[in-house]
Amino acid sequence: MSELSTEASAQSVKPTIFFDGVSSRRRQVKLMLGDVLEIVEEGGAPVRWAYADIRRADSPGGVLRLACTSAPSLARLEIRDAVLAADLTARCLRLDEHQTSRRGVAKIVGWSVAAAVSIVCVVLFGVPLAADRLAPLVPKPVERRIGDAAEVQMKTIFGRNTCEDPAGKAAFTKLVNRLRDAAGLDDDSMTAGVLPTSVPNAFALPGGKVFVLKGLLDKAESPDELAGILAHELGHLKHHDNMRGLIYNGGTSFLIGLLFGDVTGSSAVIFASRTLVEASYSREAETAADTFAIEVMHKLGRSPKPAFELMFRITGKEGGSTLTTILASHPLTEDRLARMTREDRPASGPPLLTDKEWKALKGVCGSGKI
Repeated sequence: MSELSTEASAQSVKPTIFFDGVSSRRRQVKLMLGDVLEIVEEGGAPVRWAYADIRRADSPGGVLRLACTSAPSLARLEIRDAVLAADLTARCLRLDEHQTSRRGVAKIVGWSVAAAVSIVCVVLFGVPLAADRLAPLVPKPVERRIGDAAEVQMKTIFGRNTCEDPAGKAAFTKLVNRLRDAAGLDDDSMTAGVLPTSVPNAFALPGGKVFVLKGLLDKAESPDELAGILAHELGHLKHHDNMRGLIYNGGTSFLIGLLFGDVTGSSAVIFASRTLVEASYSREAETAADTFAIEVMHKLGRSPKPAFELMFRITGKEGGSTLTTILASHPLTEDRLARMTREDRPASGPPLLTDKEWKALKGVCGSGKI
């Protein structure tokens, strides 16, 4: 009785609070430490907790907060008397059994490292593998939708409208169609145009959209120079390099977009801003596109070398200083130059355009300055 009276006296100064886990009512209780812990509220039936079921809960300083595995999950006992708390914790041999041990911490760290490694592997290997496998499987209607969205983004950057001189447009369409037929591209809906900007570049977008920027056309001195570069871009289109880059750069967001049919929103912006303006293909993709351009030009009885002479002129005069020049996305290496020189052959086919058509194409944007 002496022990219980001491506990009661201590609790009268620093009350023990109990929440039964069923209601939010704050109950002031007394504790009886016998074979089990009895939580006694005046006028109520005692609540019994087995010492083996009692666990420590998070609590502020100066308070021992306890829970019980056999009680409602929200039930809590708050003890503010240090003597009573010490007496009770001495009886609860499994009080901290649920706390994370060093072994547990090591396990958590191990799993965290494993998760980080998995993410890195997905980024380095999983996404590129998915891009390689999925790019050729994207349906044509989806490609066209992506191409339409990308065209809007590109025209926002390089000019809202294509150059509209009828004779120049006809000549450009003729050149693109000859390349398309020689390349074996079966996209009858292919469209082509010249955009009025001084940036020297050319693009082939998904869905059969081909664009040349006036800066490149101005520097070209013959149809063969322009045709070789266009054939290279058609090679990227034929090999789905643009789609592969879009899936790779867009990552999971684009894969989810393909799944749910939303491929003209944020994914298109990624495509326009990263895959087009700052396109960077792998060495293998560039080599394959070069091979494609060589084959197409040879089928037409023309040499692929003039296209690389055009690229060399741009390099020599501008040093590739402009990010959006053709050299930013297609670095001109000595190996590539040497290969094109080896593939040089005398012309055996008819000119790709007549002198009149080439003159019309050069003037497709008019004579005004950009």
